[in-house]
Amino acid sequence: MINIEFSGKIWYWRGPSPYFFVTVPAEPSDDIHHISGIVTYGWGMIPATVRIGQTEWQTALWPKDGGYIVPLKDKVRKAEKLEEGDEVVIRLEIG
Repeated sequence: MINIEFSGKIWYWRGPSPYFFVTVPAEPSDDIHHISGIVTYGWGMIPATVRIGQTEWQTALWPKDGGYIVPLKDKVRKAEKLEEGDEVVIRLEIG
């Protein structure tokens, strides 16, 4: 199991299924990549427990551009009063 903490800005993807994300920085993405083969359930998705502020949830990190992104559910953003462009501290537990 690995625990990672980082900060990043919330961004919005306006594709066919719009969603909010935070990009995992390069160094922690490399750490995740090293264990990805033993934790992925397919398509490069990495199951994780995520915490922002007082809100914790289960999700999967998505592979993107050689790294990973964290999807943010509406429920989480509302609970923590977060909007696009906000800087957040994210704690990940993987494995």
